[in-house]
Amino acid sequence: MRLEEIAERIRRCRRCDLWKTKTNYVPGEGNPNAKIVFVGEAPGREEDKQGRPFVGNAGRYLTEVLERLGLDRREVFITNVLKCRPPNNRDPRPEEIEACKPFLVEQLEAIRPDLVVCLGRFAGNVVFDLFGLDFPGISRVKGKVFDVERWGKVVRVGAVYHPAAVLYRPQLKEEFEKDLRNVLNSIKVRRTLFDFF
Repeated sequence: MRLEEIAERIRRCRRCDLWKTKTNYVPGEGNPNAKIVFVGEAPGREEDKQGRPFVGNAGRYLTEVLERLGLDRREVFITNVLKCRPPNNRDPRPEEIEACKPFLVEQLEAIRPDLVVCLGRFAGNVVFDLFGLDFPGISRVKGKVFDVERWGKVVRVGAVYHPAAVLYRPQLKEEFEKDLRNVLNSIKVRRTLFDFF
């Protein structure tokens, strides 16, 4: 199934009650042939307004870091576990995750990336489970990469802190950027990235 078809189905979704309070669905965006997929937790206020993922302060910070690491945001695909904003940016509820998870599975199946990067603990918990990996907590796995067999190849799965958490605690910036560099360094994208770091 193509990403556009999945996005259309997301925009008609009524699997949980979040559709009643959201402004826009946020299916995700980016390169349909991306080697790297980023998965966050859920849309925030700005994402809900625009219908696009990671366009608020946390998204701008993520985009800046990617650019510093030599990666254009348009080369990757960015989405969230939830495709609708939870009211007041509260944490996703288990039933909402279960309702929305099939869409994430379909997106990953459509793209078949070489690397999946989880942004934060909710994404890490869901994505690691999808790939049959243990998730002992974001602080235990951040910056590490795990190999799984999927789609007839080795797929790498990694996790870092959510960019929003880093903005709340600026002392984490150096650690976040180092962890993200480690995870991205696990695959080759066009050229060897980040040799100069």
